[in-house]
Amino acid sequence: MTRVLFWDVDTQHDFMKADGLLYVPGSEEIIPALKALTEYAHEQGIRILASADDHVPGHRELSDTPDFLTTFPPHCMRGTPGQRKILETALENPLVIEPEAAEAGQVKARVAGHKGDLLLHKHWFDVFTNGNIGPVLEALDPEVVVLYGVALDVCDKYAIEGLRRNRPQTDLWLVTDAVRAIHVDAGGRLLRDWAHRGVKMVTTADVLAVYGATK
Repeated sequence: MTRVLFWDVDTQHDFMKADGLLYVPGSEEIIPALKALTEYAHEQGIRILASADDHVPGHRELSDTPDFLTTFPPHCMRGTPGQRKILETALENPLVIEPEAAEAGQVKARVAGHKGDLLLHKHWFDVFTNGNIGPVLEALDPEVVVLYGVALDVCDKYAIEGLRRNRPQTDLWLVTDAVRAIHVDAGGRLLRDWAHRGVKMVTTADVLAVYGATK
């Protein structure tokens, strides 16, 4: 069977809800799709690898004068309600992987021995700054990654580019009705560029129709 991994990017309250500290415009509209993907993965035994911002004061992307490209207002601060994932994308028995690099063999053994989902914490918007992501992906060894979440032009972008750079052998599917961008024009350009470079553009309905038989 094809090794399929669902990749949930930063579906946290501060990004997903209109009262969040850094709401990504339109994100509340995609919550039903996110809920459907999450429930389907759990029903079908497909593992979810999620990322989540986990900030404390002083992290380099936080700024009181943000440019909304590489710096942003304080958000997803550790221990606050805004840092939590929304209920609709709640993980099952998540194994939290902190950003500080650990011994690779130990990380792979933890992942291989864990039966639930995985949660990668990050202190910057690029999930590949988590020092353990390499061993995690080696342990999971996905043949297909189905990616969704926010924001398309920031955290999704870095996840997609990191996967293409580090896992060129992995098929990458982007769920277009389960993502939203901070800057809509930039999001549209990225979608066209990724499609040209081989990222498969799919809808939630496409995913639900296919992967129950290929987990």
